[in-house]
Amino acid sequence: MKIVFVVDDNDTNLLAAKAALEGSYRVITMESAAKMFKLSAKLKPDLILLDVVMPECDGFTAMGMMKEDPVLSKVPVIFLTSKLDPETEIQGFELGAVDFLNKPFSAPILIRRIETHIETDKLIKMSEEKLRKIQNALISVIAELVEDRDKVTGGHIERTQIYLQILVEKMLEDKIYPEESVGWDTSILLPSAQLHDVGKISISDFVLNKPSKLSDEEFDIIKTHAAEGERIIDEIMKKTEDDGFLMHAKMFAGYHHEKWDGTGYPRRLSGKDIPLQGRLMAIADVYDALVSERPYKKAFTHEKAVDIIIGNSGTQFDPTLIEIFKKVSDEFWIENVAGSDSDD
Repeated sequence: MKIVFVVDDNDTNLLAAKAALEGSYRVITMESAAKMFKLSAKLKPDLILLDVVMPECDGFTAMGMMKEDPVLSKVPVIFLTSKLDPETEIQGFELGAVDFLNKPFSAPILIRRIETHIETDKLIKMSEEKLRKIQNALISVIAELVEDRDKVTGGHIERTQIYLQILVEKMLEDKIYPEESVGWDTSILLPSAQLHDVGKISISDFVLNKPSKLSDEEFDIIKTHAAEGERIIDEIMKKTEDDGFLMHAKMFAGYHHEKWDGTGYPRRLSGKDIPLQGRLMAIADVYDALVSERPYKKAFTHEKAVDIIIGNSGTQFDPTLIEIFKKVSDEFWIENVAGSDSDD
C-alpha cells in the first residue's frame, strides 16, 4: 500500500485527510515538518501533503530543506493552503511542488489528485530506470573498449568497482564524511566508476601494453590518462544535461591518482582538497594493482597488499578511509578469490 504523509499543524485537517484516504493509502499524519524529517529517516513516503503555513518551519522552508534530503528530494509534494494566490503558487512550483490543494479540501478531489501524481511519479521513475539501464550499458561498453586495449590489467575495471562498493557502503553505514557524500545515489555512483581509466584510450598501445617496466618518460605518458579522462568526460558533459552520473565519473577519472600528502598527479592536491570519489578509488585501484600479476612483477598476497595500503595511511591514502578499509579488507580478499576462481 502506498504511503502518504500529511503534515499540517491543524488537527481538523489531519483528521479530514486521514478519513478521506484511509483504505486506499497508508496515511501517516504529523503536525510539524520536524517530525516529517525524523520519520523519513525510517520510512519513505510515496507522496507528501504539506501545509504551507505552519509555525517554526513553514511548508516552503521545509520544501527547500527536502531538496537536500536524500530520501525526500524525489518524493512528490502537494501543498495545502487556505489562501491560494498567484505569487504563492509560483513560489511553490519553483520549489518543486507538483500541485496545490485549497483547504478545506474535497475528499474525492484529494483522492483523484493523489492518484494522478503517484501514477505520474511511477511513470517518471520507470522512464528514469530505463534510461539508466541504457546509460549503464553504454558506459560498460566504453569501459570494455578501454580495457580491451589494455592487455595488462584485464578485469581491473570490474574488480575495482566491487572493491569501491564495499568501501562506499561501509563508509555510508558508519556515517563517515556525511557532508561530502550528501545526496549520493550508489546506483549512479558505482557504475560511473567504470570510467575511471577512460583516459587510457588516448595512450599508445606500445606504452599501454609494454611487457616490461616503463621508463620514466613512458610513465609520464601513462600519467596523462587521469587528466585526459577528466577532459573526455567534460566534453561529454557539455553535450548532455547530466549533472550526477558524469560528475561522479569525472571525479573518479581525474583524481584517483592524487595522494593525501600532495605528491600525486595530475594536480598534486592534498587532504580533503581531493574529491572523496578520488580518495575512495585510490584505495580500490591500488589494492587491485598490488594483488594482480604484471609483466614486471608478481602478485602480492592479500595480506601483503593490506599491509602496504595501511602503511601508507596519511601519506598516499586518506587515514579516515583507511580505518574503513581495515574493517572491510577481508571482503576484498573474498571478492578477489571469487574473481580468480571465475577466471579459471
